[in-house]
Amino acid sequence: MAKAFSVASWNVEHFGAMHKNKGKPKKPIGPIIEFLAQQHADVVAVYEVVGSTVYDTIVTVMPDYQFHITEGPQAQEILIGVKRTFSSFYTQRLEFKSGVSVLRPGSLLTIQVDGKAYPLLFLHLKSLTEPRGFGLRDDQTERALKLRKVLDKASCSEGQANYIFLGDLNTMGMNLTFSTKDVSADEEVQRLQKRVKNRKMQVLDKSYPETYWPGSKSSYSPGNLDHVVAADHMRFKAFGAAHIDIRGWPQETTPEKRDAWTRKYSDHALLYFEVQKV
Repeated sequence: MAKAFSVASWNVEHFGAMHKNKGKPKKPIGPIIEFLAQQHADVVAVYEVVGSTVYDTIVTVMPDYQFHITEGPQAQEILIGVKRTFSSFYTQRLEFKSGVSVLRPGSLLTIQVDGKAYPLLFLHLKSLTEPRGFGLRDDQTERALKLRKVLDKASCSEGQANYIFLGDLNTMGMNLTFSTKDVSADEEVQRLQKRVKNRKMQVLDKSYPETYWPGSKSSYSPGNLDHVVAADHMRFKAFGAAHIDIRGWPQETTPEKRDAWTRKYSDHALLYFEVQKV
């Protein structure tokens, strides 16, 4: 099958900036943007950025892209870039803030290829293992699934949208104090897989099981936080037995080298995939 377009999705963790001063990155921005550009993806999504911080570097390193960024009271913006050779339409979707002003909106980008529309919803869901964080993620995910029905109706004669939602979905589980009813991170991922299957969608397999590296000396385990969910009629290029190629720290061969990679770039790996024409 012929390729329609490729996508790179990456949480750059504020370029190392601290939460109290997100506008002043601690890591050099240049190498991070250059690594993104080296993927040669047709669509790029970068999570946790500030427009004024990244603007000069990204338009210089990636001049063949048009960029869109979310805006509002939230500090963690989503930046979307699309190669100028593609016809696309961008919409900021506020319903994915789930009524919380400081949460990120969704970024809905629709790509046109050979007369077919491919809606991509980029999300950065609520983190935290507390019940409130888990509940907000649950609500945000449900909204992403309901959008499938809306897009199906809008697809006219085709009857099924070529819909993908993806990003840092923060599937980290829930800790419920004074209870035995905790939800592990693995259980949250398994629940996501069951929920999307019920809506005729699929969580795409990844070439490496985890996307988040907390550091070799951390008490936390590596996490499976970043995902791509697609309508089950869609097809994707295979990378071995997987359809999402995980790039970055998983390619490093020792914990020390992984630590060094994350210090230079991000503690999240980059997700790369290629959509085949429908």
